[in-house]
Amino acid sequence: MADDEDWSSNANEALHISFVQAGQTEPVTLSTFHPKFTYPIFGDEECIFGYQGLAIKLRFAAHDLLPNLTVSYDKEFGPVDEVGPLDIEDALKEWIPRITFQDPAKFDSHIQQDAKNWVPPGELLESYTSRDRNFEIFSGPLTNSAIQQLVDRIQILVSFFIEGGTPIPLDDQDWSLARWRVFFIYEKLSSLPSSGTSPYSLVGYSTTYRFLPHESRSIEPQAPFKTQNFTLPPLDPFSLDSLPGRDRISQFLILPSHQSRSHGTHLYNTIVRLLLADSSTTEITVEDPNEAFDDLRDYCDYARLTANGTFSRIRFPMSSQQLDPKLFAKTRGTRVPTSKILDLPLLSTLRHQNKIAPRQFARLVEMYLLVQFPLSVRQSGTMRITRKARSADEEDRKWYYWRLLLKQRIYKKNKDTLKQLDRVERVEKCEDAVGVQAGDYERLLRKMAERGSVEAESTVTGENGGKSRRDRGKRKVLDDEEEELEGTPEPKRAREGGATR
Repeated sequence: MADDEDWSSNANEALHISFVQAGQTEPVTLSTFHPKFTYPIFGDEECIFGYQGLAIKLRFAAHDLLPNLTVSYDKEFGPVDEVGPLDIEDALKEWIPRITFQDPAKFDSHIQQDAKNWVPPGELLESYTSRDRNFEIFSGPLTNSAIQQLVDRIQILVSFFIEGGTPIPLDDQDWSLARWRVFFIYEKLSSLPSSGTSPYSLVGYSTTYRFLPHESRSIEPQAPFKTQNFTLPPLDPFSLDSLPGRDRISQFLILPSHQSRSHGTHLYNTIVRLLLADSSTTEITVEDPNEAFDDLRDYCDYARLTANGTFSRIRFPMSSQQLDPKLFAKTRGTRVPTSKILDLPLLSTLRHQNKIAPRQFARLVEMYLLVQFPLSVRQSGTMRITRKARSADEEDRKWYYWRLLLKQRIYKKNKDTLKQLDRVERVEKCEDAVGVQAGDYERLLRKMAERGSVEAESTVTGENGGKSRRDRGKRKVLDDEEEELEGTPEPKRAREGGATR
């Protein structure tokens, strides 16, 4: 038998994903790229056995996302005993609709003849211009058959580009599908290669999911919810949208050919604006976000809280008359009441108004407070806080308070692990984690300053008026999306199960 390596192909390199539109006489390719992952389909090794010169071409119509698959190769491995080449179409059939395997000539004919009058389904939420190109964001429920068809055709890209991403089960019952909402970004082309070309070309898409918790935190909705008695099954149908719940951003994907051009920012901000205006949404969360999305989310949330005046209402620390004497205690082991440093009832109100999860809101507040310090203080680390709260320098006292709040949040999240260490090692681990988090905040703040000038190139002109991997590793101490601030009058609860980040 020939060397296995001679017949093994890297699945990521062999698979070519293209978006095409109608041309003068035949479809033209707008963009082509390779997947980032193929292990959900082709196994952990991401290899395909049995071919030489293998090329798998997965094409999508840029407007209605009709898919088409062609497989070509120079040589095919001759079966030996029970060993034979992988059946590529069989491996893919559970991930893409059956129409994907139709004759390529029919696919080309569809693009050339059926594209002219096509318009994205759903409601137009926003139009914006970026780099002299026009874009539109549409949205609608997954129960919409046209939207469901688009998702069915395109969601294989979730497995190709989102680590751990899984497709939405579209055969679920309608009441469950109604909990999903889908958002699409399309470029609206002004110059078309032919009269039969659709002006719309997909840029990216996202989904949100309404989560109805069994146990609810105390909430402060804009309009109080009324309770009423009802029977099961209900006598009259009702929508789950009418029930208060948390909306979670699930899949979120900008096509590689459109990344690093602020489309992710526009899409995220549009989603958040829609959910903020929805009185039944009590909180906006994200399912298992990856690091690149964390950066995008931090940037957008920070900019929004700055613009809407949330940050301007936060005072740090409260006046010296309000600070607990224990903050100045000299006795070792005295429990420091950090809840007295910030006005926690006010923070709780601000968080609910902005519908931000506790852990995310705490991080945003920490970043905002960090910016208030002179750069010389921020770069000093622990050098300026040897006297802690007893320092004669006001900036040094504030710096001590800021690090104390951050240290407490990190400790609370990792309490069970840290308790297993002796005191010296526990203190060292906490200090290291604080330093890592502070350094990451500085990185984020630098990126925000850089992105500010880039965002100015895009202008929103609609009705409602790219992501890249981080240059760092994951946070050394991870924070829980549902962590509570000390003193916040809300019940603790376990984090919900995650899906795609």
